[in-house]
Amino acid sequence: MKKVYLDNAATTAIHPEVISVMMDVLQNDFGNPSSTHSFGRSAKTLLESARKTIAKLLNAQASEIIFTSSATEATNWVLRSAVKDLGIKRIITSKIEHHATLYTVEHLAKEFGINVEYITILPTGDIDYQDLAAKLLSDEFTLVSLMHVNNEIGTILDIKRVSDLCKYAKALFHCDTVQSVGKSILDVQDLGIDFLVASAHKFHGPKGIGFAFIKKNSMLQPLLYGGEQEKGMRAGTEAVHQVVGMAKALELANANLENDTKYISDLKNYCFSELKKVFPEVKINGENTFYNLLNVQLPLSEEKTSMLLFTLDMKGIAVSRGSACQSGSIKPSHVLAAFLSPDEARKPSLRISFSHFNSNEDIDLLVEALKTA
Repeated sequence: MKKVYLDNAATTAIHPEVISVMMDVLQNDFGNPSSTHSFGRSAKTLLESARKTIAKLLNAQASEIIFTSSATEATNWVLRSAVKDLGIKRIITSKIEHHATLYTVEHLAKEFGINVEYITILPTGDIDYQDLAAKLLSDEFTLVSLMHVNNEIGTILDIKRVSDLCKYAKALFHCDTVQSVGKSILDVQDLGIDFLVASAHKFHGPKGIGFAFIKKNSMLQPLLYGGEQEKGMRAGTEAVHQVVGMAKALELANANLENDTKYISDLKNYCFSELKKVFPEVKINGENTFYNLLNVQLPLSEEKTSMLLFTLDMKGIAVSRGSACQSGSIKPSHVLAAFLSPDEARKPSLRISFSHFNSNEDIDLLVEALKTA
């Protein structure tokens, strides 16, 4: 039985070239990059080379890239320090953000008494930019936290538009780009972002490593203490092999971006057209969605679909109903609940996400399995 992996928004397979460079570091450059002897200096050279590679691909300065264990850590750090150290009094976000943002904001509201405001979500799954502009008309020192590509439905934020609104209102802007780094060109200078976060495992790199772009002179303070690593911004010995793997993965992703975008877009279109043949009433959740993610509402009863993911898994096919972080939950997706009616949100939806490792044959096997399931 051929196994089919169509859950690339949850994580991606590591690129073989990434594994190769990581193995080389593990075998030959095990030194602590903070050590001053030759073993440490060799590791430090690899670390800083990787930092420069990532910075160049984002049009950032190397000093603005800080390595973290994940985008979740980076988001917690940025939001918490913005309130605790920078004096942010209000955070504007949306109900369709990743829980790394939503739960952090909730805790900050309880701990520091900051105001939290949620932007209206339109029936298309997009944020209401007019509502954001209206909410920014305030004297409170504000941070806006919005994701570039939604991890469940794939709706795309106009980063430049949000950045311009924030600049006009003298607000800070934190952007979760977990689903778009490595899948699109992001120029932080042009976009005008203050803070950006990403995770390597979303673009065919290793798990357990991510980074934050922290705009120069932001005055953010550390979340972790204990050492002077990462220019004093993040204590803890750096996982050099992970960092090198992440830089290689991002380099490969950007180098192949044009071809991969076309190939994956065609896969997505083929998938929906094949689903439409079997389920004429199938509906896409959200409009203006990213090229690698398809969230579809199937015309099936809740009873018939209660075991759908399990049935597909038994046939060797991996998809999801939403974020992998809450895949065990029986509650309707918080993202779908934010813009669909209660009845619509309860209907069975599947998130199908693609990579360049997928093929039309994978789609055919998924559709055939859904037919029989």
